[in-house]
Amino acid sequence: MSNQGRRWFEQRKDFIGRAKPPEEDTTPDLWTRCPSCGEMLYNEALEQNLQVCMACGHHLPLGAEARLEALCDPGSLVHHDTELVAVDALGFVDSKPYAKRIEQTRAKAGRNDAFVSVSATLDGLPVEVGCFDFRFMGGSMGSVVGECITRLYERATERRVPAIVISASGGARMQEGVLSLMQMAKTCAALARLQDEAGMPYVSILTHPTTGGVAASFAMLGDLIVAEPGALIGFAGPRVIQQTIGQELPEGFQTSEYLLEHGLIDAIVERTELRRVLSRVLRQMLRLPPGGPRAVELEAADETSP
Repeated sequence: MSNQGRRWFEQRKDFIGRAKPPEEDTTPDLWTRCPSCGEMLYNEALEQNLQVCMACGHHLPLGAEARLEALCDPGSLVHHDTELVAVDALGFVDSKPYAKRIEQTRAKAGRNDAFVSVSATLDGLPVEVGCFDFRFMGGSMGSVVGECITRLYERATERRVPAIVISASGGARMQEGVLSLMQMAKTCAALARLQDEAGMPYVSILTHPTTGGVAASFAMLGDLIVAEPGALIGFAGPRVIQQTIGQELPEGFQTSEYLLEHGLIDAIVERTELRRVLSRVLRQMLRLPPGGPRAVELEAADETSP
């Protein structure tokens, strides 16, 4: 082969071998398929409906911040305890060191741990509210989460206002061992002071899933316990229980509907109705008139008038 032919062949080979890499698809996803009914849902409409399927009512996952903003009055949220960070006190090593796992999860979730605490108002009522972030290690409860919840109850006790906790958790964080289990007693002790000393109501909201040490402690101690439809609620998973006792479990075992039927929770409330229901119930529990903050102001004026 001549030099000219060799050069042509090499150039042609070089051209064929260097295919242009595919451009990254940056088009945002516009639709979500409902995992329950299969309906295609427009994401913007789904977001406005708080991630509840418009066709069948299935409750899709909703982020912690979105839950708090949907429940509380706009502009009223004051965040607390954002500086608390977990430490690897036990030197836990599994597939990767615990400290490394925490660092990576913090970067991915955009927060220091799995719980968000705020002071806010709900239809004009001052409240202390907290919500689990399931994206952070499955919403597991370690020392930081336990401390955040304890401080939430303590703030509510000091201010003499109701406390609300929205749970979505896989339970105690195994990487912190007994330190995570101690949070069960710690949070319950602070909750007892809120209920006994301050006489303020505590509302526990159970979402999918609420399990393990969270379900075995403060999550089931509410003066009012409400759950979202179809949520998995219980200590151990159904498969573990079935393997342990060697028996078939009832249909729908550990769902919100099953627990309501057997008296373990007080109500099932649609996510889109939660704010309205809590506003009404809290006013009844606090013996306040309905109608929002203006009604409270008018009642106070009537009591002080000659």
